[in-house]
Amino acid sequence: MRILHILNDVTDRGNGIVNTAVDLAIEQARQGSIVAVASAGGGYESLLERAGVQHFTLDQSRHPAKLLRAIPSFQQILLEFRPDVVHAHMRTGLLLAWFSRRNHSFALIGHIHNVHDRYASRLMGIADRVIAVSTSVAATMASRGIPARKIRVVVNRILGSPRRPALEGIEPESLASPSIVTVAGMTRRKGIEELIAAFEIVGRDYPSAQLYLVGDGPERKRFERQASRSPHRARIHFEGFQALPQAYLLSAGIFVLASRRDSCALVLMEAREAGCAIVATDVDGTAEALEDGRAGVLVPPRNPTALATALCRMLGNEEELSQWRSRARDGIKNYSIDVMTRELSDVYEELVEEKKWQGVSDAAWLK
Repeated sequence: MRILHILNDVTDRGNGIVNTAVDLAIEQARQGSIVAVASAGGGYESLLERAGVQHFTLDQSRHPAKLLRAIPSFQQILLEFRPDVVHAHMRTGLLLAWFSRRNHSFALIGHIHNVHDRYASRLMGIADRVIAVSTSVAATMASRGIPARKIRVVVNRILGSPRRPALEGIEPESLASPSIVTVAGMTRRKGIEELIAAFEIVGRDYPSAQLYLVGDGPERKRFERQASRSPHRARIHFEGFQALPQAYLLSAGIFVLASRRDSCALVLMEAREAGCAIVATDVDGTAEALEDGRAGVLVPPRNPTALATALCRMLGNEEELSQWRSRARDGIKNYSIDVMTRELSDVYEELVEEKKWQGVSDAAWLK
């Protein structure tokens, strides 16, 4: 099968959508498919090339003029590569592929990575099949009008990623103890505001506790100002983007993901693989990634008090902390990339056989 992934770029700066797409492309090539990626490029180009995945440079800037210029460029890619399946991970790529279907025959897959973006996720309904990264996301998409017949659930997975060295080869970061670590974009959607607020309580009850915020983003300055007003500001550490966040996970006393919305965060599986005790907010696909609370403690979102209570309970009970570390690792082998790839292959084959793209508009449901 010939598979073409289309996304904005292949940057190696911690973008979860890019990471998933790159992992999939490489594993699909390893399993015998002919695979290419169309994007504006980035740090993963050489990794893709070494894995036998062809990369086509395609500027998909959202500026209308640039997007119009991208249409003939993408059609040329289609003529050269002749894919059986085009797998779109972002809205601009999806639109380019959809506009190009009049002159080319391929199955179109839309992959919903960000359920919080209502317009972009709903737009994915113009594809022949819509991949939801959790059953929760699938239910949300159905409630937004995407026909249930189009939706298939394929959970994001991380084990065996060619982007990362084996955990055994990573030297743990030296952190002050007890440490609370998050790895997330510095945005309000990731609950950083609530996490810093929760540390007001944790820091008071546990004077030696340290908070490490690993990641970067557009609202980092806002959170740094918030932290600077805290009486515990000397114990709140902004670590910025880290190419190997696993070094922090291996040393973390507790890993936290305080998101307000999160379809299926890859970092939860990385934290489980590293054997972290986990506290996370019960939003979207997070409960599924933590096996409905069996692999980590779930708390309500936007609730610093509940978050602080869960953190303090773990910090105050070493036996419970140890139990949660053990539970995090249970069943983690089910989250390997080859399993995700095979599940997607089933979706591709089902779709190709049905020949749903024979000139029938799949945009009618939007009217």
